[in-house]
Amino acid sequence: MAITSRLQKRLTAVRVLAATAAVSSLLLVTACGGSEAEAGAGEGDYGTLDLNLSWIKNAEFAGEYFADTNGYYDEAGFSEVNLIAGGPGGTSSETMVLSGGALVGTSSPMGVAPVIVEEDAPLKIIGTTYQKNPFAIVSLDGNPITAPADLEGKRIGVQAGVNETLFDALMEVNGIDPSSLEKVPVQYDPQPLINGDVDGFFGYLTNEVLTLELSGHKTAVLPFADNGLPFIAESFVTTDENIETRRDELKAFLRATLRGWKDAVADPDESARLAVEVYGADLNLDLAKEKMQAEEQNSKLVVTEETEANGLFTISDELIEDNLAILKLAGYDLAKEDVFDLSLLAEVYEENPELK
Repeated sequence: MAITSRLQKRLTAVRVLAATAAVSSLLLVTACGGSEAEAGAGEGDYGTLDLNLSWIKNAEFAGEYFADTNGYYDEAGFSEVNLIAGGPGGTSSETMVLSGGALVGTSSPMGVAPVIVEEDAPLKIIGTTYQKNPFAIVSLDGNPITAPADLEGKRIGVQAGVNETLFDALMEVNGIDPSSLEKVPVQYDPQPLINGDVDGFFGYLTNEVLTLELSGHKTAVLPFADNGLPFIAESFVTTDENIETRRDELKAFLRATLRGWKDAVADPDESARLAVEVYGADLNLDLAKEKMQAEEQNSKLVVTEETEANGLFTISDELIEDNLAILKLAGYDLAKEDVFDLSLLAEVYEENPELK
């Protein structure tokens, strides 16, 4: 199916937002990728770990909180941990990693592909927390939207930027005529759905859906991952230069973060507490909602049959091909080796089989 010019314009806009600042500072990556990698296969002395998060510091990053709190990053050779919040007003992981502002960032194939294709950016995904993306159109039970065809004739609240790009892709892959619905600009608060200003709202299964349910609203959802957009999410992104010159440091990061996520999967209560009381203490997060988020992401996004067989953060060949097919539909014709380098994760599991 050919991509529409409307969707191509949106994708180009996202590429500009993600890459404008990054391209001008590519040389900094080389400057920051030096001798710290020569630490051997075990723990080294890597200094500060700068990790750029894709969103605010809620339970979405529980594994990283455990890895920091329980000393796993310290044991891996990082003397200090700097978790850089994303979200509204934040800097994209692609920009931060390319500029040398972070060793690793969390993103998705849709985030990295435009920068790779349009700017020849040396980025790779080296593992992923979410096997499925949490994007969804959420609606209220009295006027449910649970299938792509239900979008027709509806008013759908969509945030500008990447979310609008993803919504356009959802329509494209499901053959929905954009003129058959009204796309309403909104922010991230689902209040317009409650007020009746929109019939559906672009949100997360692990965020806005839970917020609405906890406030007494029965919801219906149209998950993107089950309707033609099987993107992975919260994927770890770094540069080719880092992979070459800071390989042991990246493996140390993966080992420690794997340990943290194993703890997070085993303890959603503590995941929520760390988000509410420690890492997101200034955000006025709701403990009940964060606990539900931790439970939902563990059971629906992080742990799957594939990860139970192969380990957390792994990405099956089939899932990679699914992601590449959707990227191609969106105008980014890339091969596996253009987007993914899972060799570090494979080495981590080979050297540390107990982490599976």
